Amino acid sequence: MDDAPLRQGRTLSIVIPVYNELNTWRDLVARVLAVGLPGWSKEVILVDDGSTDGTRDQLRQFAAALPTGGDASGARFRVVFSERNRGKGAALRTGFAAATGEVVVVQDADLEYNPADYSKVLAPFDDPRTEVVYGSRFLLPRSRKGYLKNFLANKLLTGLTNLVTGQRLTDMETCYKVFRREIIQSIELEQDRFGFEPEVTIRVAQRGITIREVPITYQARSHEEGKKIGWKDGLKAIWCILKYGVKRKKGRPGPLGGQT
Repeated sequence: MDDAPLRQGRTLSIVIPVYNELNTWRDLVARVLAVGLPGWSKEVILVDDGSTDGTRDQLRQFAAALPTGGDASGARFRVVFSERNRGKGAALRTGFAAATGEVVVVQDADLEYNPADYSKVLAPFDDPRTEVVYGSRFLLPRSRKGYLKNFLANKLLTGLTNLVTGQRLTDMETCYKVFRREIIQSIELEQDRFGFEPEVTIRVAQRGITIREVPITYQARSHEEGKKIGWKDGLKAIWCILKYGVKRKKGRPGPLGGQT
């Protein structure tokens, strides 16, 4: 399953951390496969983060049934299992290490983000100077969806991150973070949970890289529907901003604009 060579052309590595997503991960994979990306092939990396609701068993069955070299859609799959639940950040580190594509995108398994937006977040990479792109839920007025407390928390965390990085982001907490593979694989990350979001943003900025943003769509879900981030994660994010922000290198971001 993991040894077949990737197809010709550019490859997008789609890293999907999965934790207790029994009712969503299959639908998410179907959406990923349904997206047409001319000039790109897909490497789908599913990382089970110690699921306990039956998701892990489903993923084992899925992995066992995968044909060598990919499926009929032309995508290649990798399925990785963590021994225990460690958090989104830890699962992403595992997925990033396994990625072999030119570009790597983070994709949550909960159906809040639409893979149909891949073409939007990939478009800036036609410019060879682009190194990191975030898909923003808030660039367009009509896209400002979600629960008010989450929206306000995001605005606070994004504002604080901009303060310490010099970036001009509108949505630091977005799932759709897209990197050239050599960039994300060269950054040493340490946060196991949702502290990944500010940590990776600050570490990217410390390298003098400007993060470009493009507008994306978003369908929020509630905690009752399975949303996992909570107020404690917000406090941890503030702590991470303070911890990593004080290490910021002097100077402004690079020549690209903060938005497109």
